Amino acid sequence: MHRIVAVQELAPKIKWLEVHSPDIAAKCRPGQFIILVIGDKGERIPLTIAGFDRKNETISFAFNEVGKTTKQLGFLKKGDCIENVLGPLGNPSEIGKFGNILCVGGGVMIAPMHLQVQAFRETGNKVTTVIGARIKELLFFEDKMKALSNKLHVATDDGSQGHQGLGFLKDVLEAEKFDRCMAMGPVVMMKQVCEMTKPFGIPTIVTLTPIMVDGMGMCGCCRVSVGGQMKFACVDGPEFNGHLVDFEELVSRQRLFLPEERLSSLLWEKSGG
Repeated sequence: MHRIVAVQELAPKIKWLEVHSPDIAAKCRPGQFIILVIGDKGERIPLTIAGFDRKNETISFAFNEVGKTTKQLGFLKKGDCIENVLGPLGNPSEIGKFGNILCVGGGVMIAPMHLQVQAFRETGNKVTTVIGARIKELLFFEDKMKALSNKLHVATDDGSQGHQGLGFLKDVLEAEKFDRCMAMGPVVMMKQVCEMTKPFGIPTIVTLTPIMVDGMGMCGCCRVSVGGQMKFACVDGPEFNGHLVDFEELVSRQRLFLPEERLSSLLWEKSGG
């Protein structure tokens, strides 16, 4: 059992949990993920590690309450337990001294991006950070990112806060030379970032969290095409060269079970949760 030691609502329907997981906290590094199961009959879902405290033996992760399991997670409180948390899984991020880095985080993935920005700054990099969301109410960590970053840009799809959309990035890329770009967020956002950095020859790393089941390369559910080769996001990733990712295939695979996911969520809600 993994006891929840802290719960925080970052934005509407977006929550942050800190969980006592000594074995994972002792080994995890930025970029890795966990797979958790709430109870005996729960499904396995992957969540990117957004923080860890080796002294207090805890790990943290954020999630958006959109499906059955994440909605169930949203009901849990401090002191409750999660039956099974497996990790750390996946390869850790390559955190080195690259020079000038552009970090782009969108939606719930702003949370683990915060860990990336912190790690890049600690290794002596200059970091320009972009955080984005659909609307201003869904933005979070703005103050934390501002404190960590050399520069911070904020964007919303509707323009309710900061820039409207990511179109402004073209001006940022033209005005300054970047040695590396890191993107974490919705697939369509990462695809757009890759399309914008490619003409400038900026190595761009994306974090892929497709459909996963076992998280150890045995089920094959998380396969993605990278540079024309089949990769498993759980063991070959989750980070890949974004300029080589087949985003169209990735989007198609992610939508494969949407009807079943929606039905499962509705049935759970009708049953009273």
